[in-house]
Amino acid sequence: MLAISCIKQVPDTTQVQIDPVTNTLVREGIPFIVNPYDTHALEEGLRIKDRYGFRAVALSMGPPNAEAALKKALAMGADEAILCSDRCFGGADTLSTSNVLAAAIKRIAEEAGDEIGIVFCGKQTIDGDTAQVGPGIAVRLGFSQLTLVDRIEHLDAAARTIRVRRKLEGRYEVVEAPLPVMITVVRELNRPRYPTVPLRLASVDAAVKVWNNEVLRLDVNSVGLKGSPTWVSRIFSPERAKGEIIGDGMGDPVGTAHLLINQLLAKDLLAV
Repeated sequence: MLAISCIKQVPDTTQVQIDPVTNTLVREGIPFIVNPYDTHALEEGLRIKDRYGFRAVALSMGPPNAEAALKKALAMGADEAILCSDRCFGGADTLSTSNVLAAAIKRIAEEAGDEIGIVFCGKQTIDGDTAQVGPGIAVRLGFSQLTLVDRIEHLDAAARTIRVRRKLEGRYEVVEAPLPVMITVVRELNRPRYPTVPLRLASVDAAVKVWNNEVLRLDVNSVGLKGSPTWVSRIFSPERAKGEIIGDGMGDPVGTAHLLINQLLAKDLLAV
């Protein structure tokens, strides 16, 4: 079976630059990293490989320089890495992105001649924060979807079932579902491994497959900007009001506490 981990290259900064004309990310001069949540998705795919003999595949969509993120996946132990990259994929929203990734996942299974067991995604990306791509992939592939997973309790490949624990607000939920399944993961699920020296060296010369739209053969109106119904009118970093120091916390803690309470009351931020 296949364990496919979807990863994304994201800006290593909180101050992203946006093109004012296209409202898309400006990539020039910005360092990039693998989306932190996706590193846990990749690690879990590798653990499933180690424990159950699945074939681990790393999949990404992005510009040519996203190949660096996939090289890291190979260095960690992925059996194969595939990058979906084409100019017509650029500027995609979550719906358009999930269209491309779902098509790529189907092709991976067809080429490998294997069944898809699990598709792993991070719960969200730190640049978009939508948490929509994983569920979008599941819908397009007709897979069960389990989100916010912080523990895989049991996997029975023969019976084609999986039981996981989901981390919800104030409680946990244990769910069992049939394979194939799409799982979005949270940080608590695992601790990503470090690449070994032999794998790191091997990854330098390892080939990353690059699939453009000639390979995937998708309708150009369903991908990229053309296939994105989300229209961004404006995006910007919010301005933060300058803070202030009130009172003397060391010399007069009681008086300072009263000052703070009065200010909170004045701003209607404290109920009495």
